[in-house]
Amino acid sequence: MATPKVLLFYAFTPLADPEAIRLWQHTLASSLGVRGRIIVSKDGINATVGGDVVELKKYVRGTRAYAPFKDIDFKWSEGRAHEDGSTADFPRLSVRVREELVTFGAADELSVDDRGVVDGGTKLSPGQLHELVAAKDVVFFDGRNQIESAIGHFDGAVRPPVETTREFVAALDSGMYDHLKDKPVVTYCTGGIRCEVLTPLMRNRGFTEVYQLDGGIATYGEAYGDDGLWKGSLYVFDDRITMDFSDHAALVGGCDRCETPTNQVVDCADVACVRQVVRCESCHAADDHCALHTVAA
Repeated sequence: MATPKVLLFYAFTPLADPEAIRLWQHTLASSLGVRGRIIVSKDGINATVGGDVVELKKYVRGTRAYAPFKDIDFKWSEGRAHEDGSTADFPRLSVRVREELVTFGAADELSVDDRGVVDGGTKLSPGQLHELVAAKDVVFFDGRNQIESAIGHFDGAVRPPVETTREFVAALDSGMYDHLKDKPVVTYCTGGIRCEVLTPLMRNRGFTEVYQLDGGIATYGEAYGDDGLWKGSLYVFDDRITMDFSDHAALVGGCDRCETPTNQVVDCADVACVRQVVRCESCHAADDHCALHTVAA
């Protein structure tokens, strides 16, 4: 029987021929039954994929055989299986070339060389993060959207009221976070990739002391689970939707209808709507209308 796992990974490195990388990755993944989403651009690769652990290990070896990808940090998590043993986390394989690995709408502001993103934030391991928090009055800055941050975040974090990554540039340019420009700001996101782009955008706008949690929440959760500074559940980009790091994860989200504590994220019931909402089971079962309320930041 298959042992399902999920892989999250990215690499910022200049790629001269993204289309060739796309074709190679599609051939490699499909030959091994690996499914999920892989994005390639001139700046590197970003992926969340799932499959049987044996086939995924072959996929990792194949991907690392390409020199620019040899040092990729692959983050593993538990997957789910259908009754027939096949993996259930991703329905299909999608490999695409895009202008940006993460769509901030600021492709002209990102510079990448063989060492990665140029002029990004100082990277912190989970242990180094704790050392910094002990030494300074740190501001946590959530690099995800308001649905993701509603169900889990670091204590006291600034959680921008954005629905898409594209909205971050406007939020930073609005001046609403100018009071943080001279403070030590630690950005964090799911696996780290959004902060790779967010931190140079912040530095370009005058933030003087910017850090990023290396490996994101996923790496922090592996180190400290729910016994550190993280509270709640992690939003993930597969059919699981959310995951917890332990059996005692806090419920920090609240239903957008009745405010009952919940970590459940559901699609809007209106087929014409592409939004998601945080909603408890009873309200979700009773409500078949489009969600008009947003989650409070």
